[in-house]
Amino acid sequence: MPELPEVEVVRAGLAPAVTGAMVSAVEVLEPRSLKRHDAASGEFETLLTGARIEAAVRRGKFLWLPISGDERRDGRAIVGHLGMSGQMLLRTPDHPGDDAHARVRVHLEHPEHGELRVDFVDQRIFGSLAIDRLVPTADGEIGGFSDGVTGEWARQVPAQVAHIARDPLDPAFSERAFFAALAKRGTAIKRVLLDQGVVSGIGNIYADESLWAVRLHGEQPASSLSSRKARELLGAVREVLGKALAEGGTSFDAQYVNVNGASGYFEHSLNAYGRAGKPCPRCGTPMVREQFMNRGSHFCPRCQRLR
Repeated sequence: MPELPEVEVVRAGLAPAVTGAMVSAVEVLEPRSLKRHDAASGEFETLLTGARIEAAVRRGKFLWLPISGDERRDGRAIVGHLGMSGQMLLRTPDHPGDDAHARVRVHLEHPEHGELRVDFVDQRIFGSLAIDRLVPTADGEIGGFSDGVTGEWARQVPAQVAHIARDPLDPAFSERAFFAALAKRGTAIKRVLLDQGVVSGIGNIYADESLWAVRLHGEQPASSLSSRKARELLGAVREVLGKALAEGGTSFDAQYVNVNGASGYFEHSLNAYGRAGKPCPRCGTPMVREQFMNRGSHFCPRCQRLR
């Protein structure tokens, strides 16, 4: 499943191509990909056609594009969630339209780049697009990570994203609130890292990598961490996410690609995830995999003992 680095790579790739562009046409090839769109607010195609895209913003694994144009569109945004296999691919107008997994096509007219197309491709149809109203952020800070957006939508967030906590790379992320949340929770630290109400954008892969980096067992109670260890963990999370972002995200198959269709290569830098049976890069002990929330946890039984 795409996590924060993968979604940020997509956002950064889309931003220069869509910011300032006008939507000339919309093709909905699979209505199920609009399952999170509230049809009562207007048809997706009607609301989007003729709108101007103002920016590309991300919080955790959610991506949104604020739009404007008239009273029907102002204060709204296109919200995208990639789900398990979603992709947002930039295309030229003459690119073949024979992709069997293309679900929505958005045709654009950009003042500098000319005609473009964004294809929402989703093999499993777990991802979605929607047009949602923007609401003020709870803390009054910027809505999410962007390229320095300063418009009236900068301190707003889509209503369906408002409950998602900020991610560790967000300029407005509160370390104090994060540490306070850890201290109050007696549940496993990995569960807390995956709780989007506490911190967003950290999925299974990067949680395993961060815990390995600081020698923490995933079942260690969050409240048992010392202040020093909590800060060490947050630092590791940021380092792991930052490194994955620099390397284009993690790609185990062709489903994880950026807007140009290229795969990331952070998988070659993994120390824990997917390495069951292989020697720990730190001590040489065989890594293990245990069942965890319908997925797996990968760790070193020697370096990451439950204390």
